[in-house]
Amino acid sequence: MFRHIIHIHIPAFPIAVARVSQPKLRDRPVAMAPLHSERALILSASPEARREGIFKGIPIGKAIKFCPDLTVLSPNQDLEGRAFKALAKVVAHYTPLWEPSRPGHIYMDITGTDRLWGRAKDTASRLRREIKEHICLLGMVGVAGNKMVSSIASRIGSSKGVLDVDRGQESSFMAPLKVDVLPGIGHVRRKSLLEELNITTVREIVALDMGILKLVFGKQASVIHQRALGIDPTPVYPSHMEPTVAEELTLSQDENHDEKLLGILYSLVEKCSQQLLNRSLCPRKAGLIFRYTDQKEVTRRINLSGASFWDFELYAPLERIFLKAYRRRIRVRFMKVWFQNFSHPPSQLSLFSTSSPVTGKKVLAFQALNHIRERYGYEAIKYGRTNTSHSRKIGFEQALRH
Repeated sequence: MFRHIIHIHIPAFPIAVARVSQPKLRDRPVAMAPLHSERALILSASPEARREGIFKGIPIGKAIKFCPDLTVLSPNQDLEGRAFKALAKVVAHYTPLWEPSRPGHIYMDITGTDRLWGRAKDTASRLRREIKEHICLLGMVGVAGNKMVSSIASRIGSSKGVLDVDRGQESSFMAPLKVDVLPGIGHVRRKSLLEELNITTVREIVALDMGILKLVFGKQASVIHQRALGIDPTPVYPSHMEPTVAEELTLSQDENHDEKLLGILYSLVEKCSQQLLNRSLCPRKAGLIFRYTDQKEVTRRINLSGASFWDFELYAPLERIFLKAYRRRIRVRFMKVWFQNFSHPPSQLSLFSTSSPVTGKKVLAFQALNHIRERYGYEAIKYGRTNTSHSRKIGFEQALRH
């Protein structure tokens, strides 16, 4: 069956969302960037700002020199998250096979829905109208037989906001486009193609001999050649709903002190451990996200070797990956910890105890803390390491000795 893939593209998504809540920003040059420094880089620019020479990646100070009337907004992750959830809710009404590639960009596989929604192009037009009416966001929509071509079609756009690439016309559609529309051809390869082979369009890549392509692209030569012909067999991957136990915190005050950040990390792990204990779940995978003041986000994942739900055993691997990932001396604003891939603890007791006496004491202490919190609330008692006051900080191991 010939596939029908729709790609929704909301240009400058963070700015489009901000304009919904602040109508005065419409038709004005607007950019999104952290406001802590003039050297901070532009994260997103409106079409009006781009016409003034302002693009993603240039410093705020330079952007304001280009366009004195520029309005610079600070990123609002919560607002963008709510807007994307509303967008996803509209999309999910049409098909269960939808894949978010990044905020403001969603792939939809509507293959086989002709009797329900009509032709793919009509579905795309209806979807675009519904997004505009319900969420007040104006998007561009591409329709094609695969993800790559539909994505490119949505970026090129048309006067009606919907561009449909007919079946069998993928190669003709791709031929006159610039080479940098192809995934896998970045700035370096584009420059190499121009300077060494004088190639600027996709049709010129199609005409190249495979031997020359291998010299330029190596093992990726055949894939690049297929993409130049408009071929992309990649399926639309639906959102993976894997069970997760997670805790997150937006810091009331940005922080870059290692001990305080580790205390916050332990507090998040401790809360997750409480949930895991109540549900008798032992995670095999863990991960963390932290976001700097300038909105740069870092994500790390790790496989857990032992089956445990105790916080003192779950915390150690997360502490290691945090200390390896936290390399910038910029303050942190947001932290999140999650656990996945669960199993239940073995029901059969071991004949021989493998835990150390210290571990046994930690388990007893944890159970005592849990009992106190169940009776008096979570805030009734805390570990010293989770207290931000240095004068009251004391390690868990020290407490056990006393």
